[in-house]
Amino acid sequence: MLSPVIDPEGAPFWRYAAQGELRVQACADCGEPRFPPRPCCPHCQSFAAEWRRMSGHGRIWSYVVPHPPLLPDYAEQAPYNVVLVELAEAPRIRLVGNLVARAGARLDSIPPDRVRIGAKVRVVFTDDGVPQWVYG
Repeated sequence: MLSPVIDPEGAPFWRYAAQGELRVQACADCGEPRFPPRPCCPHCQSFAAEWRRMSGHGRIWSYVVPHPPLLPDYAEQAPYNVVLVELAEAPRIRLVGNLVARAGARLDSIPPDRVRIGAKVRVVFTDDGVPQWVYG
């Protein structure tokens, strides 16, 4: 599998994920959550930021089933889903990931025809700290 590219603004996201926590960046002045992480708040232009712990609950806002040609590491698991999850406590925040049967499961562990927009999901993490989603 590919490893995430970690930039300075996103490094805390991955550090928390490695500890099994889902956190998003928020403005320390106006309180607006933002993702992806960035240095300046798009709402009030403040450079003050904090990382807020999320419950890890959300719902599937959209999804796709990628079709070949795929990268070799992913082609062997096709067909699989890629979901866009709207967070329960920050509905304007949507995270991309995979819906799987359990933490660390193969990307094809949920058949694409079982994915439903609006379904409730919760975050789980692989041993490498990559967020995934399961029903619940």
